[in-house]
Amino acid sequence: MRVDLYFVRHGQTALNQAKLLQGRSDYDLDPRGVRQAAQVGRWFRDQGIQFDCVFSSPLRRAIQTAELISETSAVLDNRLIEMDYGPYEGADLTAPPEELLFFFQDLVHHPAPAGMESLDQVVSRLGAFLESLRAASPGRTILVSTHAIALKGALEYLTPESGGSYWSKHIGNCAVYRTEMTDQGFRIPEFITMD
Repeated sequence: MRVDLYFVRHGQTALNQAKLLQGRSDYDLDPRGVRQAAQVGRWFRDQGIQFDCVFSSPLRRAIQTAELISETSAVLDNRLIEMDYGPYEGADLTAPPEELLFFFQDLVHHPAPAGMESLDQVVSRLGAFLESLRAASPGRTILVSTHAIALKGALEYLTPESGGSYWSKHIGNCAVYRTEMTDQGFRIPEFITMD
C-alpha cells in the first residue's frame, strides 16, 4: 500500500496581509491568495499530478485554495481547521499582547496562553486525521488544504524526532509539503519548491 499525500497551506487573505492572528475567523482569499493557489494548481498539472481525493478545512480560505488547485470536490474535515486562538483571535501580530509574544518566542517550551488550544491538541487531531487516511486510502494521491499551525501539527506528528522544530518554521501562504504513507508508516515530509 502506498499513498502520496500533499499538504498545502491556504493562500493569502486580507487578515494575513494586515498581520492579524487568523485562526477560526472565516475569510475569503484576497486577490494575491487567488493567484497563489492558481499557481500551485498549474504546478501540479504541469507535473502530471492528479488527485484522487481532496480534503479541506471547513474554513473558506482553505476550501477556495483546494478548489483552485484541483477540480476534485473537497471533503471537509473539522480536524484540519486552524488552531483555536480563543481570546487572541484577531490580535495584531506587529504588537501582540505580552503573553502571546512569550508563547510565540518559544512554542516548544512556552505553553499556549489560557483560552487557546494547546499544541498537543493540534498534533493529536491532525494525527487522528492522518491515521484515518492510512486506513482508508490505499493507492491514492491526496491533497489536504489546511492552515499554518494545523500543517505544523501534521508535520510534528509525522516526524516526532523533530523535537518540535516545525513550530518555529515559517510556512508561507500556499506552501506545499509531500509525504508518502506505506504499510510501514510515513516517510519524512519534504517541502516542495515550485521553481
